[in-house]
Amino acid sequence: MGRMHANEALIDDELLLRLVAGQFPQWSGLPVSEIPSSGTVNAMYRLGDSLTVRLPRIAGGVSDIEKEFEWLPRLAPLLPVRIPTPIALGEPADGYPWPWLVQEWIPGSIAVAGEVREPVGLAEDLASFVRAFRAVDLPGGPAAYRGGPLSSQNEETRKALVQLEGWIDTGIALAAWESALAATPPTSLSWVHADLMPSNLLVTDEGRVAAVIDFATAGVGDPACDLIPAWNLLPAAGRHVYREALEVDDDAWVRGCGRALSMALIQLPYYRNTNPGIAANAQHVINEVIANLSVPPDRK
Repeated sequence: MGRMHANEALIDDELLLRLVAGQFPQWSGLPVSEIPSSGTVNAMYRLGDSLTVRLPRIAGGVSDIEKEFEWLPRLAPLLPVRIPTPIALGEPADGYPWPWLVQEWIPGSIAVAGEVREPVGLAEDLASFVRAFRAVDLPGGPAAYRGGPLSSQNEETRKALVQLEGWIDTGIALAAWESALAATPPTSLSWVHADLMPSNLLVTDEGRVAAVIDFATAGVGDPACDLIPAWNLLPAAGRHVYREALEVDDDAWVRGCGRALSMALIQLPYYRNTNPGIAANAQHVINEVIANLSVPPDRK
């Protein structure tokens, strides 16, 4: 995978070995290996058998590392599935300009759209996580990234639609987006993960949720933010169970669809040449939304 962003830091095994040796000598000498990931903001490495390391690729990821170090230990006891446990916060050094995070290693496989073994069980697990997260009552929570009004994403979404002309059915995609914009906004906000992409879900061999990772976007926002797995991961049977388990009304469902679609539309042209995993899932979301949207009479 090539560099995805302008001003992206150069990160490799040798840099990580130097950082660990200089700041955490108790782990010096442990083997390191890059964790294959479609993540766009952080490079991920395994350190020994029981640790992982997250290093921001860009300056915009620095606040995410600090947020996770502060909030993950407070959230973990309140959630029904495992989430990463921060172990240590590294400092800039050896030419690397930003803080970095050491966490525990959590076993599991990355979820993949189209390869869901237990759609109903997975949907139930995800709904249980989302319900618990919505019930979190920790004061002073940060605003969730992408958790504000959908209108704040309108300009970037429409720009992406122009870029995707001729690639997808932009007419149907635009209709779906405008329906989301017209939906009634939430009457209350809650804690949300806001980035329940398949790459942030670890599953067991049996296809159930083993852990939820990457809380960089988490905070307080529109509860519909966490409906995106209905389009980026779950097949039809799981999608129905997920909606029922979360008791989602029509407006929230349409907003959730709009949020999933907006993310995918923006991601596809940006990452199509540098991050095949993200691009493939973005195309999957767009296909799912278009396939499940009622076709206008003049298109039948």
